[in-house]
Amino acid sequence: MKTNINLFWVLLVFFVVLDVIYISWAIIDTGQVEWVGAVAIGLCGILSAFIAFYLRLVYRNQGGELPEDRLDADIDDGDAEQGFFPPWSWWPIILAGGASLVFLGLAIDFWIVGYAAVIALIGLVGWVYEYYRGNFGR
Repeated sequence: MKTNINLFWVLLVFFVVLDVIYISWAIIDTGQVEWVGAVAIGLCGILSAFIAFYLRLVYRNQGGELPEDRLDADIDDGDAEQGFFPPWSWWPIILAGGASLVFLGLAIDFWIVGYAAVIALIGLVGWVYEYYRGNFGR
């Protein structure tokens, strides 16, 4: 991340120098400033400064180097809990079928959407409340 921040500060300096050269060359060649190119190159420099500033804020707020930014990090260093997904649940399949029928209904004919929305709603409610009934009820 530090390399990216430094890269964008270098790009800012590059675009400022390039803008000065561009304006000077236009004045030498035509005697007046060519505003479109001068403003465009200057805005590229400002954009580079914005990106460098944003990356510096992100780096400071995340508390330094993340494991995925280090070259000596292992795969296990950055793995976080992604959630709990039961392998035996059929509710996601019902929900996906209902959602696909909703989009099919939007593409073909609108009357299918009503029935498909009911199927999708049943799948969603079943998946959310899966652990609140039967053997897994608390």
